[in-house]
Amino acid sequence: MDHRTPPGNIAPHIPAGDWQRAQATGQPVVIVIHDTQPTGIPWRRILLPFAIAGAVAAGGWGLVAALCVLLDAAAHTATVIAGVAGPIGIGGITLRLARNKT
Repeated sequence: MDHRTPPGNIAPHIPAGDWQRAQATGQPVVIVIHDTQPTGIPWRRILLPFAIAGAVAAGGWGLVAALCVLLDAAAHTATVIAGVAGPIGIGGITLRLARNKT
């Protein structure tokens, strides 16, 4: 029995014995391909860009929220430092950075 690859583009699910028998007897090999295209909209192809855009938007809002928190912390830090430092004077001009609480 000669085991060789059948010529051409043939489906891999055809048993070799059937192929060899068809070659020996001259019978044609019939390949049935069930190619049913799904009807309607291919949802995966449509939803993937929306999912990516949603992730980008959520990430952008996350960056904005993180920036707001950092700026708030920086403002509080500057206020505390200004309150502790007291007035700053340069060349006779005194600048008070923060008001007294009393």
